[in-house]
Amino acid sequence: MKLRTCALLLAISFFSSIIAAQQKEQGTIIAEVEMNVSPDLNSQKLAKATRGRDVPLVMERTKIGEQTWAHVLIVVDVDRDRETTRQITGWVPSNVVISTATPNGDQIIFGEAVDSENQAEIRGGRRHAAEDAMRLYYRVYDYWPNSPLAGEALWRAADIRWQLEKADIRLRPSSREMNPDLRTPMDDENMKLVMKKFPHTKFADLAAYNMIDNKLCGSWKGETKCPEKESELYEKYAREHPQSPKAAEALFNAAWRQAALVQMYGAQHDKERDKARKKAMDLAQEVAAKAPAVDPKLVDWKPRATELIYALQQGIPTYTAEPDRK
Repeated sequence: MKLRTCALLLAISFFSSIIAAQQKEQGTIIAEVEMNVSPDLNSQKLAKATRGRDVPLVMERTKIGEQTWAHVLIVVDVDRDRETTRQITGWVPSNVVISTATPNGDQIIFGEAVDSENQAEIRGGRRHAAEDAMRLYYRVYDYWPNSPLAGEALWRAADIRWQLEKADIRLRPSSREMNPDLRTPMDDENMKLVMKKFPHTKFADLAAYNMIDNKLCGSWKGETKCPEKESELYEKYAREHPQSPKAAEALFNAAWRQAALVQMYGAQHDKERDKARKKAMDLAQEVAAKAPAVDPKLVDWKPRATELIYALQQGIPTYTAEPDRK
């Protein structure tokens, strides 16, 4: 009897903890704000909370005068440039905390993420706006995984992180290594998460396209093996992801590398050069024929493919010693 009672109490405790976890109010901050020791603007300041920082727990809300406050556990920056953080508790104005209890919270956070992303693209825009957008997008996926916005939010968060890492890695001497294994790769964990959580969607297709970056040569150094390999990678992607928004771009990248090989092989390798020219023409013609069908908005690839075909027909060089990545 005692054993049954203990088992029953344990079961009740277990299910109560699950329900409590499900009901726990969590969210993020949509505006940079000072955290206070108490719900009073004049009280001691603890730290500054920035957009998109995780709020794993909203403990309580209270209204004092005209101001409503939220008592929160929040992740704050210790060194924002080095992305070091810690968790602290404090009080912030309630209106900057968007949580799982906020009506349309996913849309509000997504909207703030878009604004931050736009800020990052403006010359002289807000510093760290890209990182803010990345975190805000991730919060939508994290706390509203069933939202219609979740897939795009996770993809955008992953893509911003990818582009930031890519820009940083390009500044390193190792970025010019011909062998991609000799340089630091972009962290593909979030890209793989997109593909796992949203398979067979355009977001998974986009993530797979970005991941090609880690397999590209940093520099060709005049050797044919790099454009040969890269052309294969891009064509393989296009065949495996025919409905991807990047399918036409991938085919163009494959064609452009074959066109580069036409020049790189030179007169000493007539057979290889002719083979590369035919391959480049076939791929470029495929782009010109299919680009509008994949996505009518992607108007660039058909004229670019047509121009590449013309250059091949007229013998116009399309490659220089160190190619500008296309």
